[in-house]
Amino acid sequence: MSGPTGTIDVIAFTGDASWGGYTMVAGRWIDGPGEAVVPTPFLAATGTRIGDTITLNGLTRPVTARIVGEVLDPRHDGMQLFTDASTLTAAHPDLAETSHHIAVTAGVDVSDYVDALNKDLTPLGVTARAGGLDGGSDMVATLNALSAVLTLMLVSVAALGVLNGVLLDTRERVREIGVHKALGMTPRQTVTTVLTSVAVTGLVAGALGVPLGVALHGWIIPAMGDSVGLRFPGSVIAVYHAAELLPLSLGGLLIATLGALLPAGWAASTRTATALRTE
Repeated sequence: MSGPTGTIDVIAFTGDASWGGYTMVAGRWIDGPGEAVVPTPFLAATGTRIGDTITLNGLTRPVTARIVGEVLDPRHDGMQLFTDASTLTAAHPDLAETSHHIAVTAGVDVSDYVDALNKDLTPLGVTARAGGLDGGSDMVATLNALSAVLTLMLVSVAALGVLNGVLLDTRERVREIGVHKALGMTPRQTVTTVLTSVAVTGLVAGALGVPLGVALHGWIIPAMGDSVGLRFPGSVIAVYHAAELLPLSLGGLLIATLGALLPAGWAASTRTATALRTE
């Protein structure tokens, strides 16, 4: 269809397609003829907004549709329009179906279903593939794995930083530790002393770092979307619930404890005479 910015793709559905995994940024999904849903770049390019009426040319006669929703869909540079097939029927009565979408019931494995379906469709020259919410499952799994690896690397680097700092501090205080051992401090008490020396720092780091990280996430993600002409819905930005933030805030304490374990063990195993002779 021709529009203010050239040619756009018009995708028409027969029946309710709201289950197809489309993420709404604002408004609602199409609910009948004469309605349309468009991505953010389309709104920006045409200067329209939700509630406006647009005219689609290129058929046997112009077709009007009212924009009822904004969808997150970067395909084709966001120059797409989603509508009900009945919207185009009068101007193009011989619309041909190009694809069929199937929703499986809860508990059905999508990959197994697609494999079984392809056994019957392949002789007909047709192929089925996973789409909608499951279409990018491999990519999502890869991204999750990369995120997990990067998280482990960052935790390791932070723990090594704590290890280095606590080790230097413990070596400087080794004579003081020797005095305490001479007065009867046990190895377990020595370990506890070293660990508690970093506990407050770890708690403060978690208490400050988690809110700061959430704030940065809420600022950086929309900025990234704006740079490519996309707006993200709240579900993309608000990824953590309040109940999940408390365990995360304790991560600073956990990292501090892990980093201090080795120096604490060294201090506990150091002989009292050796510690007292250290200058």
